[in-house]
Amino acid sequence: MNSQKELPEKLNIYFLVEGKTEKKIYPQWISHLLPELKRVHSFDDVDDHNYYLFNCGGYPHILNDIPKAAEDISNCGKYAYLVVCLDADESTVEERKKEVIEKLKPGEMNAQLVVIVQNRCFETWFLGNRNVYSRNPQDEFLRVYNNFYNVSRKDPELMPNFQGFNKIQQFHKDYLKRMLAERGISYTEANPRGVGESRYVKELKKRISDMPGQLETLHNFFTFCGSIRRIIN
Repeated sequence: MNSQKELPEKLNIYFLVEGKTEKKIYPQWISHLLPELKRVHSFDDVDDHNYYLFNCGGYPHILNDIPKAAEDISNCGKYAYLVVCLDADESTVEERKKEVIEKLKPGEMNAQLVVIVQNRCFETWFLGNRNVYSRNPQDEFLRVYNNFYNVSRKDPELMPNFQGFNKIQQFHKDYLKRMLAERGISYTEANPRGVGESRYVKELKKRISDMPGQLETLHNFFTFCGSIRRIIN
């Protein structure tokens, strides 16, 4: 978190998210993790204990939307936080954070900046649910993936690329789709079924509790939500 100015008295959060999957899942997760917050659909409709979420349509568009969000926040004057959620992709977590921070001028907004980097991508986090991991899958490719990297034991955020994929995140997404399909769940980025449910979030939190040091960037998001709950309560 980076403090900018003294925070507004009212607790409202402005979320910038990278893509359409995040647009669908983050509101579901927030309803489980921060049920005290009510969503508004225009940034200037916030009063207190509200949040606004804007889908930036991918990277690097999200970087260009950061100064616009800062302007919205300054014009409204009721936000305590700007939370930017984006994939690391092929970059490091620190490189992505630096890109975000550099988009804001010192003192540009009266809110705290929080950068949540999804390492490597949003789907990487979803791979952390041990309950949907199949030890003896029917899918031939999934059997190969499991032998290559067992995401139920090893940190999904550290999983390297697999032959045949141009980018790491493409492999992580295919791994997840096949893993969920084994449980009868059809997952696409446009229709990310299952992963937004309360029980899925609980399993991810349990994984982090049981295996400290794994899924570190997801832990950062859960920690932020926990800090907001403590402020509210």
